[in-house]
Amino acid sequence: MKVVIEKVFPLASTADAAWQCLQDIEAVGNCMPGARITERVDATHYKGTVTVRVGPAMMSFRGNIEVVGLDAALHTLHLVGKGSDLTGTSGASMDLVATVQASGASCELVGKSEVTMSGKAAAFGGRMMNTVADQILKQFVANFAALVEAESIAQDSPSSGDPVVGAVEIAGAAAASPVPASAPASGLAPATASAPAPATELNGLALAWAILRDWLRGLLSRKTA
Repeated sequence: MKVVIEKVFPLASTADAAWQCLQDIEAVGNCMPGARITERVDATHYKGTVTVRVGPAMMSFRGNIEVVGLDAALHTLHLVGKGSDLTGTSGASMDLVATVQASGASCELVGKSEVTMSGKAAAFGGRMMNTVADQILKQFVANFAALVEAESIAQDSPSSGDPVVGAVEIAGAAAASPVPASAPASGLAPATASAPAPATELNGLALAWAILRDWLRGLLSRKTA
């Protein structure tokens, strides 16, 4: 089963600041709820894990990430990831292209992703997978916006030797609570040094509500048809 996801998210930062953070694969990986980079094989290859929890149910994937391209002129990152769950019953692959586009004094993060699921994971169906992806992306963008803002603060700090490392420290040490997945992407407020740390897993309550909402919409549309 394949799901194609195309999204545009506004960011309250300059395009150059967002692009600087987007090039750091490990920092970007930490912004993804439930994701963790476990090993840097070389400059373009990484190993990692992704865990998604919805109530008592949990799926954990382990796989490889390849940086296919980094285009500084176009501010574009191209990633390909492949993996399987720890039980060996499901597989997943992702082809992601993310671009930072200037928009006045701020910018937008434009992304297109093709996600292919196999095995038990494919049984969720396209509608549910789109709902899951939407919630994950909302949390990711909120965390990424906080990282970009923290990176700007770290650059202004004379004690910070590595801007991106300093940004991760600032964003992570400020608070331990996850960023709610229900926050609207269009209403992202500028992050500050007190921005929440990246969520460790997908917000299950927000996801459950989104799935129920979509199911009710589908039911009502069939009744009125």
